[in-house]
Formats: sequence, structure tokens, C-alpha cells
Amino acid sequence: MNRTTGSAPDAASLDQRAINTLRFLSVDAIQKANSGHPGLPLGAAPMAYVLWTRFLRHNPANPNWFNRDRFVLSAGHGSMLLYSLLHLTGYDLPLEQIRRFRQWGSLTPGHPERGLTPGVETTTGPLGQGFGNGVGLAMAEAHLAARYNRPGFKIIDHFTYGLVSDGDLMEGVAAEAASLAGHLNLGKLIYLYDDNHITLAASTQLTFTEDRARRFTAYGWHTQTVEEGNDLAAIDQALRAARMETERPSLILVRTHLGYGSPHKQDTFSAHGSPLGEDEVTLTKAHLGWPVEPPFLVPAEVEQLFHRALDRGSRAEAEWAVDLSRYAAQFPDLARELHQLIEGELPEGWDADLPVFEADAKGMATRVASGRMLQTLAARLPGLIGGSADLNPSTDTELKDLGNFQSSDQAVGDRQGSAGGGWGYAGRNLAFGVREHGMGSILNGLAAHGGLLPFGATFLTFSDYLRPSIRLAALMELPVVYVFTHDSIGMGEDGPTHQSVEHLASLRALPGLTVIRPADANETTVAWRVAIESRHRPVALVLTRQNVPTLDRTRFAPAEGLRHGAYVLADPPQGPPRLILLASGSEVGLIVAAAGDLLAKDIPVRIVSMPSWELFEAQPQAYRDSVLPPTIQARLAVEAGVTLGWHRYVGDRGDVLGVDRFGASAPGPVVLRAYGFSPENVCQRALALLGQEGR
Repeated sequence: MNRTTGSAPDAASLDQRAINTLRFLSVDAIQKANSGHPGLPLGAAPMAYVLWTRFLRHNPANPNWFNRDRFVLSAGHGSMLLYSLLHLTGYDLPLEQIRRFRQWGSLTPGHPERGLTPGVETTTGPLGQGFGNGVGLAMAEAHLAARYNRPGFKIIDHFTYGLVSDGDLMEGVAAEAASLAGHLNLGKLIYLYDDNHITLAASTQLTFTEDRARRFTAYGWHTQTVEEGNDLAAIDQALRAARMETERPSLILVRTHLGYGSPHKQDTFSAHGSPLGEDEVTLTKAHLGWPVEPPFLVPAEVEQLFHRALDRGSRAEAEWAVDLSRYAAQFPDLARELHQLIEGELPEGWDADLPVFEADAKGMATRVASGRMLQTLAARLPGLIGGSADLNPSTDTELKDLGNFQSSDQAVGDRQGSAGGGWGYAGRNLAFGVREHGMGSILNGLAAHGGLLPFGATFLTFSDYLRPSIRLAALMELPVVYVFTHDSIGMGEDGPTHQSVEHLASLRALPGLTVIRPADANETTVAWRVAIESRHRPVALVLTRQNVPTLDRTRFAPAEGLRHGAYVLADPPQGPPRLILLASGSEVGLIVAAAGDLLAKDIPVRIVSMPSWELFEAQPQAYRDSVLPPTIQARLAVEAGVTLGWHRYVGDRGDVLGVDRFGASAPGPVVLRAYGFSPENVCQRALALLGQEGR
């Protein structure tokens, strides 16, 4: 490793050497990789240095210490700045990994990835998402503090910091999250804004000339401006003022220069997304008084300075452990519950005696069954928290009498639509407003914080608004539950803008996401159990608005079969089946009715409920073959969505009854029948497969 020794510099000189170490570790790594974004580390290093050496409370020896401050690099393209900070402060990220930036198998990928690099809180890169994640992290801290802190015991007490860019502030997801954060008075959320006036392809003068400070003031944020990004005293003072502001989140606008110190590329977009080039690196080092050789230089005194974080962090965690022990002695039940939440443990007996629904031909909507299940789960799972994008009555996701997560300062005026149970940060009902984008990114922050089981709800057709966040949840293996209701053309009169067609296929295309579309109320109960038990991947529950029959489980296989993704509901009473009918969700009741008609025609039919492709694909091949025997090639899949993907299960000699066009505005039963979702049409399509059409 490249380390140097020398006489001890004064404090100001040491600060400057430390900042330049951050800059040129980053620049050298980017240049060696011949890939990356050097502009942000060069310009933003001073504010990052002040934050990480004077304010951020963390323990590099234990990146998962629960009461640490959280730091989100929302401007994830500047990842090398974060990797340099992590390396220098003592995280398990050796210099060799810095040298291997953006290389196969390294711990320093192109953008920060949670779960890969020690100290990275959340996967960032898609701009605006990290901004929203930070809001979720701050909400989690506020909620857990309100639930578990007691006089004399601030067991949960930390800040959420972030570094955000012009691109973050331009993205709509950040606007939604910022608006909600201001409404909620999240005073322990502090963002440093790298205000460098340059985007990847242009000056902000072309597209982004609003007054950002006034915009965020209007959101309800505390705003400050630092006119010179190299003014450490001003940055320090602004951070101190932000920490003192307890009623509003803070945005500190720091005027920086992209590619600072580069003689030919400072303040140009060419420094944003491409290496400086060997010659320009040499000139930049010379311009800032940094040795041209060796690369990856870390002066010994700089290493010692940054490594103070190890001692500070160790002491802070040890003091917290002592407080936690005293807390446990005085509040044993609370401490036990909090410990379970921190460790991600489910309480003993949480899934005992869950709702069981009697057979009913009329049945109920699976969204209603989900709502009943939620009430039971909320009483048993103290970490369960969530809400909807202003759709609680429609998605059945209000947690009855469990309070509203709101600032007590907002507890005035018309509170129409609020849940019972009080008004404060201890509330477990999250009101996201009409903000699906923001909801998705905030849910990821809640899950990434730890200690909570977050869920969010909206109509399935609006899952498109959450898609970038769902993708990141899958990348991060976060236990987020999505409740998507109004799942098909069966919702009726609202018409094609609200009737989901392609959304199931779209969600199924996401690696790492489990999609479950239960057939009836009892499958919905099992689906929620699977979702709660899924600790390392997100789950999407896809539910109906319309009633569906509750199947008679004395005639059909138990709903526990849902755990396998697909299972045999029933086989013909005599002889082996010649035909397989398979469906998901509301169409399972349809194929059950059609199977009865086919049996009356002496056609032996197997009925398969297939609520989750992902769970089915996780089963051994022998099980999959037992449900869909290769010898039975006459197969008809029925689902009120696009047919894309179903042919892998029906094969070349099978058929799919689906919806490969948009819906229509009419009562749900009318639309379904017009689109062919009737027992008669299912029978006709099935008979055609057997070559017996019209028999």
C-alpha cells in the first residue's frame, strides 16, 4: 500500500491533505478502471470530509450497529467518493478493492450496492431513489424512537444524512418524497446538495433554473446555502444548524465545482461521466499540490486522522450497549420486543389460529380477505407498518386503531380519513398521499433501516409508478410487501386506464420478486404468511376488487398448497386426467366451474391453482412434473391478463385464454364475459384442445 510519513502538519493543512486524499483515491481508481464519474468526488470531497470526520456517528468495525447514523449517497454515480470514505475510515474495504473499482467480483461496483460493500446502506444510482430511501430511513428512526424510547433512555437516536445531486432533485420521485418529509417534520433528516450547476450532458441552465432553496422551503424544509464548497467552516456551521433544527428536514445547498481542480475540465460535463484522462489527472494533481506519483497515495497522518472513526465508533456502540442493558433491566418487555425487531425475528405463535374462511359460493374479494388478515397480523407483529397511496378504503390496508404516523404538530384541523389510535410518530398507519413513486422509495428505506416489516398498497395498474423502486427492492433483497388490488378487467366501470392487463407479466419479469395472485380468501391467508416469512426478497400480493368464491376445502386441496406456487386442486373422480385446466387468482373459480361442466361430459380434468410462478419454479423438478405431468399435453391456462409467459407451462400443444388487448368501461361481469371469461368459453377452448369441439 502507498503510505508516506513526514512532519506533522497543522490542522488546516491536514484537513486539506485529507480532502485531497479522498479526491485522488477516487480519481486514480476511476482512471485505472477507465470508467466512472470523477467530477463529483473532486467537487464534493470537502463536504463529505466534514460530515464523516466531525458529525457522522458510526462504527466501521461493525457496519450493522443498529443505532448508527445512516448515510445515503443518492448521487450514486459518485460511488468512488463513498468507497474512499469507507476505506479510509476503517471499514473492511482494503485498498486492493479500491484499485479494482468496477471490475468483476470486486467490492467496488459502478454504483453503491447494499449487501455487497460494507457500510453501504442502500443501492443507489437511479437518481432520486436514494433521496426517497433516506426519507424512509428517517421515518423508521422516528417511529422506533417514539415506540421504544423512554425518559432517560434514548435507545433509538440517530440522524439520516445524504448527499444529493441536481439529478436527484430533478427526478419526480424525490419531489414526492421531499413533500412528504416536509409534511412529517422529519427533523433528523439532513441532505447536503452538491450544487455544481452541471448535469451529465449539459449545464443546468438548460433545464433546471428554479430556486431550489425556495422550492424546498415551500415543502416545509429548513434550507441553508454555503456559497463556497471548499469552505469547511461554513459547511461545519451549516451542519450544526441543521442538527439543531428539530422540526424540519434540512437541505444544505453547497455551491461546488464539478471536477474541481481540473485545469481543462472543471465546470464542464465532460468531467461528469468519463475519466479525466492520464494527462488531465497529472495536471489536476499538480494544480492542487498533490504528488503525481505514486497513485492511490494515502499519507500516514491522513490515515491516522480518518481511523479515529474506529475509536469513536467503538466507544459510541459500547456506550449504547450499556444504555441498552440498563433499559432492558427497567423495561424488559419492551427490550425483548425491540431485540426481536432488530434481529428480524418473528414472535413465537405469530401465525397460530390465523383466519380460516368457510366455503361460500358468493365468497369475498381477496382484497377484503387480505384486510382481515392484516388486522390479525398487526396485532401480533409489532414491526408491521404501512399504508397506501391515498387508497386505504379501496385496498383494505388500514390498521385499525393503531395510530397515524404523523408529526404531533400536524394534529389540528380536518383529519378526515385518519385511522384511529392516535396521532404521532408511534402510529403504524403511513399516509403516503397520491405518491406511488415516493411510496416505493420510502418503503425501501423503511426496510433497509431494519426493525420494521413495511408494506404499501395501490391498484395493480399503478404498480408501474413503483417499478423502479420494486426493482431496487429486489436487487437489495429487501422484505417489502406490496399490496396490489383491482387486479384485472374484472374491476369494471373505471375502464382501461385502471384495468390491469400487462402488469402481472411485468412484475413476473423482475428477478427476485415473488408475485402471488391468490385464488380465494384462504389462499390469501397463506399468501400473507409467505410474504411475512420472506425475509430476503420482496413480495407482491395481487388481489381482486370483485368477489370470488371461497372454495370448499373438503372437496379441494388445502390452501397451503399455495406455498408450492402451483398445486393440484382436484383430479377427476375416476381415471387419470386427459386435460389440465390451470389458472391464477379470480380465474381459478372459473376453471372450477368449467371443470364441472367438462366432467359432466365425461372429460376427466385436473384443476390446478397456480398463484405464483416464482414459488413454483423454486420447487424440485419432480414436484413440478407431478403437478403438470409431461404426459398430459392438453393444457389450458386461464388468466385475465396478457398471455405472455404462460406458454412455458402449457407447451406447444396447449392454449392460453388471456387478455392481449386493453380493457373496456362496463360492469366487471360484462367485460369478463365479453372477453371470453365464462365457463362456456373455457369448455369450448378445452374441447378444442382435445379435438372434440362441438361434441
